[in-house]
Amino acid sequence: MRAAAYAVLPASVLVVLAGLLVAVPPSAAGEAGEADPPPRPGVTRGFDRPAHGFAPAGTVLRRAAPARVGLDPGSVDAFLRRLPDWTDPASGADYMFPGATALLAHDGAVVARRASGDAVRYTGQRELPPRRRVPARTGTVYDVASLTKLFTSIVALQQVDAGHLRLDAPVARHLPAFAARGKGGITLRQLLTHTSGLPAEPRPPLWTVGGGQRARRHSILRTRPFARPGTTYRYSDINMISLQLVLERVTGRPLDALVRRGITGPLRLHDTAYRPPEARRARIAATSVKTRPARGLLRGSVHDDNAWAMGGVAGHAGIFSTVDDLAVLAQTLLNGGTYRGRRILAPSAVTLLGRNYTGRFPGDAHGLGFELDQTWYMGALSSPRTLGHTGFTGTSLVIDPLSRSFAILLTNRVHPRDETPSINPARRALARALARSIPVRAPGGGPSWFAGPPDGLRHGGREAGGRTGFPETDSTLTTGRLRLRPPEHAARPPDGTARPDGRRGPLRVRYDAFVDLDETDRFVMEYSTDGGRGWRAVAGTARSGYHGRRWQRVHARLPPGPYPAGLRLRWRYTTTAVSGGRGVNLAGVRVTSATRVLFDGDCPSTRLTAHGWRPLPPPWPPASASGLAPGRATPGCPREALPGTTHRPRRGSAPSRL
Repeated sequence: MRAAAYAVLPASVLVVLAGLLVAVPPSAAGEAGEADPPPRPGVTRGFDRPAHGFAPAGTVLRRAAPARVGLDPGSVDAFLRRLPDWTDPASGADYMFPGATALLAHDGAVVARRASGDAVRYTGQRELPPRRRVPARTGTVYDVASLTKLFTSIVALQQVDAGHLRLDAPVARHLPAFAARGKGGITLRQLLTHTSGLPAEPRPPLWTVGGGQRARRHSILRTRPFARPGTTYRYSDINMISLQLVLERVTGRPLDALVRRGITGPLRLHDTAYRPPEARRARIAATSVKTRPARGLLRGSVHDDNAWAMGGVAGHAGIFSTVDDLAVLAQTLLNGGTYRGRRILAPSAVTLLGRNYTGRFPGDAHGLGFELDQTWYMGALSSPRTLGHTGFTGTSLVIDPLSRSFAILLTNRVHPRDETPSINPARRALARALARSIPVRAPGGGPSWFAGPPDGLRHGGREAGGRTGFPETDSTLTTGRLRLRPPEHAARPPDGTARPDGRRGPLRVRYDAFVDLDETDRFVMEYSTDGGRGWRAVAGTARSGYHGRRWQRVHARLPPGPYPAGLRLRWRYTTTAVSGGRGVNLAGVRVTSATRVLFDGDCPSTRLTAHGWRPLPPPWPPASASGLAPGRATPGCPREALPGTTHRPRRGSAPSRL
């Protein structure tokens, strides 16, 4: 607790505060007529308090409003308001897909579940009249494309658990023909981590290979690698098709039966399957109109042509699912491989799914089948432990074990054609909405400020490949002119080491920062001695990237002056619209000169000029928390700054105030 702003509390008060910080078990959600209570301190684990290990094995999904479980509903509501724009061609540059269904969950509570747009909007390339369209619903079934790879990977780990496979065994041990063309050394682990050296896709495409399924499978076995195994990372559909062939050889069962027996059956995922039955067609979202090969409008038939050529069942694509079924799968993994008492993986196997095996290839972190820490679609939920995947049809799944949260977005962006704008902005916005709804509480419970990446989705420029083409934006939080010269009657400190105006000693600055940024973003403290016309960075205060979702105490020194034009400080955060990371929280700013406090950010009188930052209220009033009667000064702050007393703002001070 910061001594400048809080009194030393009696033991009885500390007991009360400790009770507030204990997680409160949520009540049953969704009861008719029951009002949602406002968020209360301690109801949910903060984003700055990352979880360790798995969620309790008995965690079962339930529906709850964000406020009920202690989340800030504002960011979630903002995302839900934007979703219709992304499905409406009239919205211009914001349009991304005909239909979508999204789901957000935190700590076992589904806090958002919403559909927008149309599951079927076109026939051929012609737009249907509104009355003939099929609206997207929360139960719409989507072709999840490469999310299929996650199911294949889980089946593989089940066989490892059972002792039928070894991750470091050569693939050729189970498929001798696979050793052709120099592939004898490729292991199962390298297939799962895309480090096998195999090319991205079959060449020629499987649908052009005559001779039926046997010839197409033989074509996979004859693939020529482009690099030695383990020397490079290349995302490859062939890896997962090859893994499918291994699994089918070892078990004697087709892959769809293995998925049904090992995953969808035990977890009761009734809407998840390869080759969905005709009876489910009315609920399925349409995808492309295929002319080569000539397949027409696809609805219930897999979009990927290579998976189609393999009969609709392939290790890399082919599964159809809903947000509700994928939510159960995500919670199963957060629970350590079990859901409602039905275990599909051992906890040790789940750990392997999220372990980074590709540290030698920066930017391509990969577990067994799952991608890790990919800010381009995981956004503010990114961390070295965040796992997930995307699909070409416009799907994504992001699982964040540190906050025990996940975000699911299913769309039909390829309806009616494959060539559409990137939907990565929507994927990031979904993750950002959930991450920002989870509170970050300042150390000691005092006031704080927040700045994050802008919410704009279309800024022109190139979506993939970094920040190129996207303008940088600066968010600044600036003090007024700090008064370094004390009043005339101020006394010299008794030790005589420095004058009260600090001219014989450095100015000391201390603050707390929660920094969760892209590697290319920047956060730094700067100072100005010419009234704010020029700014210089303060040594040792620059921050970027990921910092373990923990607050940092930052200490800095400034020259003692004198400063004829006065001294100003500011905190500058630089980012772009495509940045990942949650942003920056700032709290507990304190500037001292010898024994004199020049600035205390916890005092109600403190004024800061904010551009791109917003103030966050403390979880509860500091005066009440410290046992002070209303109207009494928080220790260390001037009495005249309290509510109900007269306070004259400094000339030119900020409009933002806590």
